[in-house]
Amino acid sequence: MILPGVAVRVKNVSDTYYGFQGQVQRVSDSKAAVLFEGGNWDKLVTFRLSELELVDATAGRQKK
Repeated sequence: MILPGVAVRVKNVSDTYYGFQGQVQRVSDSKAAVLFEGGNWDKLVTFRLSELELVDATAGRQKK
């Protein structure tokens, strides 16, 4: 389930942001506003929920 605060990846191949990962800021009317942060820029873009997939935010981290 996509809720505010979760990490998502854009899975729509025809979208400019395909493959980008960001954080959901808000969800309404089957759309989500996703915040992308990269270096010296931040961008808030709205997507249909069907264009997004959840990302495992803990993947790649080593457990102590």
